[in-house]
Amino acid sequence: MRFPMRNDLIVLILATVASYPIGLAIGHPWVLPILNALPAYVVLVHRLRKGERGGTVRAMLWWAATVAIVGTVAFVWWPEPLGRVVLNGPAYKSEMFNWIRTGRGVEGSIRLFLPEHLVHLGAFLVVGIGTGSAGAIVMGAVLMNFMSYYVAALAKAGVPSWGVTLLGWQPWAIARVAAFATLGVLLAEPLVSLVFPSAKQRLKSSTRAAYIVAAMSGILADWFLKFLLAPTWGRWLRALLP
Repeated sequence: MRFPMRNDLIVLILATVASYPIGLAIGHPWVLPILNALPAYVVLVHRLRKGERGGTVRAMLWWAATVAIVGTVAFVWWPEPLGRVVLNGPAYKSEMFNWIRTGRGVEGSIRLFLPEHLVHLGAFLVVGIGTGSAGAIVMGAVLMNFMSYYVAALAKAGVPSWGVTLLGWQPWAIARVAAFATLGVLLAEPLVSLVFPSAKQRLKSSTRAAYIVAAMSGILADWFLKFLLAPTWGRWLRALLP
């Protein structure tokens, strides 16, 4: 019998799931994203060493989906307040709820959100290149956790479960996460190839351009969808938020 996922992918998903109860129980703000990122980075290096650029990207997308789903569920059902545990969680939740209720704020204005996104992208690129993507994956876990904290806050505030499911994780945020997951793999390649010279020979440079285009397309989709859909998205959520 063949399993649909390779063993390292199964371990990645299970370890990521386990990182939430462990990290939340420890309660230090930086422990959770580091525990989230650790299995992802191990799999990333393992697959890149074998020359599997596409397989590494797919693994990181599975990891990102696991972080989004498990993080949101964990933040909804954890029995203790998590404001001090989730980095930037309360601030982001407050910003988003203010935008939903008033229609004003960063989320609905390209003049305000585009500079912020460019800063995040620049930081991700610098940290990714400098750390072989180890720091970038931790940064990605921080960003996804405070977005999950906001989505969980919608559920706790009384938004119906179907509304949280359909409107909590916006399509532009999903595009951004997919783009950053792909970028994280590409940014790791120079250092992995330096430490493991055989990886450089195995990685096919001819496919690199396609993944660069895919990552940049995801980033542009994030900006375009946010500009196009955010005002309507906010009105839908305003109608559901008690």
